[in-house]
Amino acid sequence: MQFAATKLKDATIVDLKKLEDERGFFARAFCQEEFKEAGLIPDAVQANISYNKFKGTLRGMHFQRAPHEETKFIRCTKGAILDVIIDLRPDSETYMQWLGVELTAENYKMLYVPRGFAHGFQTLAPDTEIFYIVSAAYAPQSEGGVRYNDPQFGIEWPLPVSTISDKDANWPDYQKIN
Repeated sequence: MQFAATKLKDATIVDLKKLEDERGFFARAFCQEEFKEAGLIPDAVQANISYNKFKGTLRGMHFQRAPHEETKFIRCTKGAILDVIIDLRPDSETYMQWLGVELTAENYKMLYVPRGFAHGFQTLAPDTEIFYIVSAAYAPQSEGGVRYNDPQFGIEWPLPVSTISDKDANWPDYQKIN
């Protein structure tokens, strides 16, 4: 695996290191030792799949509050998404900044999302599927979110929103922590 820092502190893009031959390729998609060496938290407690029927579907912006904060490791296995994260760690030099990364079934890129970030995505193709590993089990009492179009962040979504849950459409605007 190849690890590339992003403009947001601790968020990392992971590319496959492909071993190719006439059959295709082989690549390691996750390795606890390589994650540790790269300074990432390698805990894997739960794996999730998100299937989305329609292009323009938006899910997010979600996070888990302490003590159930989680890291996420995300890959698009079918279709394409713009995966978006927001640094909500008040002590971070990139606090309240966002980043969008295009993850597709064809580019094999993966995104490592640290604890303390909000996460969401918009599908860029119909019938899109996302697979992600998280470091903590889902805890409904710790669930939180911010509105996907909160003007404080100014996220530039690539498409009009075609489908969104009532819950995601009605998250509150973020209350900045000073």
